[in-house]
Amino acid sequence: MTGRREPANVRLPLPEVGPLRRMGRRVLIALVLLAVMFVAVAVDLDGYKDNNHESLDLLGALYYATVSLSTTGYGDIVPVSDTARIVNILVVTPLRVAFLVVLIGTTFEVLTERTRQEWRLTRWRSTLRAHTVVVGYGTKGRSAIDTLVRNGVPVGQIVVVDRNSELVKEATADGYAGVLGDATRSSVLRHASAGAASHIIVAADRDDTAVLVTLTARQLNKDAVIAVSVREAENAPLVRQSGATSVITSSEAAGRLLGVATTNPEISDTMSELLVPGEGLDIVERAPTSEEVGKPPAECDALIVAILRAGRKYHYDQVATIEAGDLLVVITT
Repeated sequence: MTGRREPANVRLPLPEVGPLRRMGRRVLIALVLLAVMFVAVAVDLDGYKDNNHESLDLLGALYYATVSLSTTGYGDIVPVSDTARIVNILVVTPLRVAFLVVLIGTTFEVLTERTRQEWRLTRWRSTLRAHTVVVGYGTKGRSAIDTLVRNGVPVGQIVVVDRNSELVKEATADGYAGVLGDATRSSVLRHASAGAASHIIVAADRDDTAVLVTLTARQLNKDAVIAVSVREAENAPLVRQSGATSVITSSEAAGRLLGVATTNPEISDTMSELLVPGEGLDIVERAPTSEEVGKPPAECDALIVAILRAGRKYHYDQVATIEAGDLLVVITT
């Protein structure tokens, strides 16, 4: 997230439509237009004059619709009644224009796609509230998003910010909204509606970038929970002073796991299971059951490691009894 700064560019996930499907859609539209025009002519056969036949039949109506819709117009069949002329003015001419639009559909599709994209962006921004902004779609950012999704956060409530266009492209392919730009700039975070976010995750590659992003995010949003990853433990206090709610030291945590793995590999494997959702053991946060309320944490069947009460965290041995309004941090399978 360093180097030349680029303007923010919001990209929303779109379903992939193959060229054969697009061509088939245009052919179907052309056939529908032809059918509508044929019906418009067939209901008033007497209103047309066929210079090669005494009267116009259904085959002649289909012939007239085909040559008229393609703007070929040989002139052998012409409308003669007032009704037929009105139908040509109000129905046939608009159908011809529509058919021409289908023929030049590639150019028209580009123009309509821009309009459609602008409409989708406007609608997306108007409905985006209490979402999660993830800065950085590298290994840490993806792991954080996987954990959020496993914990029930809707995919549509996650916005990825990265200055790498390829990573933003991958994020949108995975179903997330992406913002291309430098997250240290407030204008880029505004494109991600960071001011209305409930959670902001900063998974930058550099600690100095993490500090700047945290400062910018906290200026835009005073109430959001901001979780930041740093490489060096000595930078954690600076990140907290910048407004981070919680700071994760990735290199120090990895180093501790490596050290434990050399002497106690079983403990290292257990810690790895706790860090990777769905791999054996998991750490979850939940409300206490009616049977757990009023009991000491040690007497509960669940393996309770911490209790969250009134915005504060207590270890399992710091609470005498569990109360109804508590949140329990539990190790489970």
